[in-house]
Amino acid sequence: MLFDLHTHTSASDGILSPEELVDRAFQLGLAGIAVTDHDTVSGLAQAMDRQQKYKGSLEVIPGIEMNAEKEDCEVHILGYFIDYLDSRLHARLEELKTSRLNRAHEMVRKLRSMGYNITFEQISQIAQNDLIARPHIAQALVQNNNVFSIREAFDKLIGRGRPAYVPRYKFLPQEALNLIKAAGGIAVIAHPGLIKNQSLIQEVIAAGIQGIEVYYPDHTPEQIKKYEKIAEKHGLLVTGGSDYHGLNREMNDPRLGSCGISTEQMEKIKKYYGNMRKK
Repeated sequence: MLFDLHTHTSASDGILSPEELVDRAFQLGLAGIAVTDHDTVSGLAQAMDRQQKYKGSLEVIPGIEMNAEKEDCEVHILGYFIDYLDSRLHARLEELKTSRLNRAHEMVRKLRSMGYNITFEQISQIAQNDLIARPHIAQALVQNNNVFSIREAFDKLIGRGRPAYVPRYKFLPQEALNLIKAAGGIAVIAHPGLIKNQSLIQEVIAAGIQGIEVYYPDHTPEQIKKYEKIAEKHGLLVTGGSDYHGLNREMNDPRLGSCGISTEQMEKIKKYYGNMRKK
């Protein structure tokens, strides 16, 4: 029985609705999933309600993935067991949402100035919510036959350093983990193998991170051993997940449940969380 602790829904940049994601996890026979949309908790109420349909057969953990950055290097922070009704968390997420919208408008302006017939309305329809991300812009470019694939859109136009790229608001890892902790959650470094500056991992550990995502589809066996040792050395919780977005996405998109942790490992996390709540 496996817990996939890294999944996304249409509340951010996933394909499936929160309800569909929960249904799919049950169909696959997973023990549980964590719903960890990017910088939003708007899909958690639906996912938690859907869990009642499978009570005793599937566990849904309320979570989030916060897209932080330091020294021009992305460092994503996962949060588990968060209070998704926390007012401070909601206020900060609203500010981040506004910055994302402003960024998307500026990228559309750049693309239109380059001759691409793309509109913000089209992107909004693709996103199906007001959390606009670069993959949504890439999908619009594919729809318009401006590029052949989402990957080409990033490589040619909207990836870092490309002509239509707009820098993201600088949201520091320290603030992300502080927000998660303040909302009663457990803060975890997401996919450390994707962090370009590996020295930042030690900085985030020193800042008070509580876990590390050891098991991830893009991690090599050598990286898994490396992060297992780091977890043991620093007394960090070990987590894992597929980073699932949906079956039809073109970018690297592992199948739901292809990566995660065992029920025994999950029990350690729950025990840690239980002790946290007693303090």
